[in-house]
Amino acid sequence: MAPENSSSLICRSAPVAPLKHFLTSLMDQNYVLYYKLLQDHIEEMFSVVYTPTEGEAIQNYSRLFRRPAGCFLNIKDADRVEHDLAQWGRPEDIDYIVVTDGEEILGIGDQGTGGILISNAKLVLTTLCAGIHPDRTLPVVLDCGTNNQELLDDELYLGLRQKRVRGEEYDKFVDTFVTAARKLFPRAYIHFEDFGLTNARRLLDHYRPEIPCFNDDVQGTGCVTLAGIMAGLHVGKSHVKDLKMVVFGAGTAGVGIADMVRDTIASEKNISKEEAAKQIYLIDRPGLLTMETKDLSYAQKMYAKDWEDGTDKTSLLDVVKKVQPNVLVGTSTQPNSFTEEIVKAMAEGCERPVILPLSNPTRLHEAVPEDLLKWTNGKALVSTGSPFPSVKGPWGSDGKEVTVEPAECNNSVVFPGIGLGAVLCRARLVTDKMLVAAVHGVADMSPALKDDTAPLLPGVEHVRPVSVRIAREVIKAAVEEGVATEKDIPTSDDELDEWIREQMWEPIYRPLKRVESRGATRRAKAELKVVGSLPGGENIGN
Repeated sequence: MAPENSSSLICRSAPVAPLKHFLTSLMDQNYVLYYKLLQDHIEEMFSVVYTPTEGEAIQNYSRLFRRPAGCFLNIKDADRVEHDLAQWGRPEDIDYIVVTDGEEILGIGDQGTGGILISNAKLVLTTLCAGIHPDRTLPVVLDCGTNNQELLDDELYLGLRQKRVRGEEYDKFVDTFVTAARKLFPRAYIHFEDFGLTNARRLLDHYRPEIPCFNDDVQGTGCVTLAGIMAGLHVGKSHVKDLKMVVFGAGTAGVGIADMVRDTIASEKNISKEEAAKQIYLIDRPGLLTMETKDLSYAQKMYAKDWEDGTDKTSLLDVVKKVQPNVLVGTSTQPNSFTEEIVKAMAEGCERPVILPLSNPTRLHEAVPEDLLKWTNGKALVSTGSPFPSVKGPWGSDGKEVTVEPAECNNSVVFPGIGLGAVLCRARLVTDKMLVAAVHGVADMSPALKDDTAPLLPGVEHVRPVSVRIAREVIKAAVEEGVATEKDIPTSDDELDEWIREQMWEPIYRPLKRVESRGATRRAKAELKVVGSLPGGENIGN
């Protein structure tokens, strides 16, 4: 029971957009209407159902709690994991699982059990953007404690009131979850979300050779950023093999981007990953990562440089002047860290610099598009982690005013399509070639390829066609590599696109069909709350 003064505590919590409350209520009452509203007004609604509004809701989750919205697994009750997961359906009922431990949420850090909302938000996007049936998804949070002292001191906090569990106990708990999920839902694709730096890459590398899994912060961020970089390099008449990149912020996202770019350079130049990593420079709190940097993570070590020329490795400006990159990526959550001096120094050595301030939410961006374009006289090719308005300036060849539209480098452009492709072909693994295929699928649809003032990446209003394109390329790569297990997958692009679209759920009311109770399935009895049509085309009551 909440304490007597809980109402006053709730009043003191940060305000969450009223529209967010309305949408949550609508989703609880009517899936079809909820998703139809989002689909018809996706540009306006996107920032409400995802970043930045979702971050605010997560921070206040325990104060705004209404009812459980997903599967909560407690590390102190690890023996209940299989039992609790089993309540969510039969082996054939779940296609897509998003799981988080809540340690590194949306640039706002450790949010403990409130991380369940990021699992929910990601699944909303898989339905909205890629047509994954909403009742065939499962949001999960692994409650392993929290190191957020504000949460530990909050008497309304719903999670474990202890510091995060690390080491062998943590690994065993994660493995208990993965093992149970695979046993109960053997066809499900597992999407890891917002795990901390020390665990994200390590867990991904551990499970990738065994199961169809994906880490959005590592692979999703890497894929969408690389797609934007490839489009930018194309506009600047350059090539990925000539890329020289500085990443400011060597956390999960920054290293994930570096890994994706590294692998692509290695493939394009037919060189080792270690050799390709020499073209990428990572900067974190201690400065440029070098051989002498202490406590490098498993994922960071490949990028450590020999740095003996006396240049100040703690200064982003000095590193930019020394390296002369053509790509600058920000994942630092350090607002305004891309200063005018740094940007101009970069532009001096590059005709069309690609600059991507990606930190979320908006207040944490390393720079804003208006400044980046002003400081480079409109030459910068910009993509950001959150939406920004178009920018006007006298950047035409004859000095006329030109409007430039910054792209939003949002994972939602990529991860739903990758998941859709993996689910439809029943991939037993998610391979590097499948991810590279996804990147090319997005990059080939870049509006900037036809107009260099247009965004580097497709906008969210085009995300469903983009998801179909990505799914097509992912499925083709999976078939080529022999990891697709679904039978009779079409081989021509047109037929494959149609095959994909036919299986995407749409928010449309279906007619009610009378079913006799005797012999009726759980779906027909509405015991699974299924809305709309099933993957096989069966129409059911709402």
